Amino acid sequence: MNPTLDLTEELISRASVTPEDGGCLELLAQRLARLGFVCERLDSGPADFRVSNLWARKAGKPGSPTLVFAGHTDVVPTGPLEQWSSAPFVPSHRDGRLYGRGAADMKTSLAAMVVATEEFLHQHPQPALSVAFLLTSDEEGPSKDGTVVVVEQLRARGEKLDYCIVGEPTSVNQLGDMIKNGRRGTLSGKLRVRGVQGHIAYPHLAKNPIHLFAPALAELTRTEWDRGNAYFPATSWQVSNIHAGTGAGNVIPGDLVVDFNFRFCTESTTDGLKTRLEDVLKRHGLDYELAWTLGGEPFLTTPGALVQAMSDSIAAQTGAAPELSTTGGTSDGRFISRICAQVVEFGPVNASIHKIDEHVAVADIEPLKNIYKGVLERLASA
Repeated sequence: MNPTLDLTEELISRASVTPEDGGCLELLAQRLARLGFVCERLDSGPADFRVSNLWARKAGKPGSPTLVFAGHTDVVPTGPLEQWSSAPFVPSHRDGRLYGRGAADMKTSLAAMVVATEEFLHQHPQPALSVAFLLTSDEEGPSKDGTVVVVEQLRARGEKLDYCIVGEPTSVNQLGDMIKNGRRGTLSGKLRVRGVQGHIAYPHLAKNPIHLFAPALAELTRTEWDRGNAYFPATSWQVSNIHAGTGAGNVIPGDLVVDFNFRFCTESTTDGLKTRLEDVLKRHGLDYELAWTLGGEPFLTTPGALVQAMSDSIAAQTGAAPELSTTGGTSDGRFISRICAQVVEFGPVNASIHKIDEHVAVADIEPLKNIYKGVLERLASA
């Protein structure tokens, strides 16, 4: 009997492609309620994209700090079913691996967090640590009605959170080799440069927006936005799409549309990046319109109580000395960091996430649970 493996398999068997939860939150809430957690459903979103959210908390001794386990029950689409070696929502074992959509991202982490909490509270019924769970079914999708909604409700209540572990699959080559102690921010823009459409043989009667934008593009690609710092690489500006033209070979286009993105570190600010980019556009005399979308601010947890507890727990279980990293995309940690000073991400090996035949090593499941439990014990005794 392996309670962590059993719960992981039960979660995988519930199809929960964003924003569907498949009953995962109800299953987890039942387990937590038996431990004395007060469970609240804070579902959000329109009827055709209803997001399931759970906030569950069990108070420790008066005045004790709060550790939050955070994660998501939703998974990405399976892709072509015929390419899977086994049905994606039927947990399957082969060669020491557990296969299924969500195995690595992140149903194993959720199961490990819950079982670790069960074992910890059975051994320490009144710990000097409050424990909470913040779970959503909208992390892989738009992320507009999931964790961010719960965070804003907790902020309105004045809820105090001290530590948070997000169960993202952060390990690279072996369990425990990497902890994410921050993430870059993401800021996207859609730029429309206006010109004047005309016949390509009469350029003096038209204004080609491609030609007009080219010098500005060259300057933007050369710009050093910042130099990064000890925890983050330098801020990056990248163009993802450029579109202009009617498809005809003899027409100068009337406008040009450019999609771009900043992945930025704590050395830059959202407003600062916006201002600097628009200064370039204005300096080149462009007639333009620009719409911005902020996907998330950067966050950073410098080494402290949580990083130390996680590092020590990993070392005790695996012998690994984890690397601290802020690489990769975004996570819900960007929202939680608004109300929690110390946020880290840690979970299983991420090599198969979002892929056909997603899997985890069965041998990693129990150590992952033990690592989470070790963090609970260390923070409770701090």
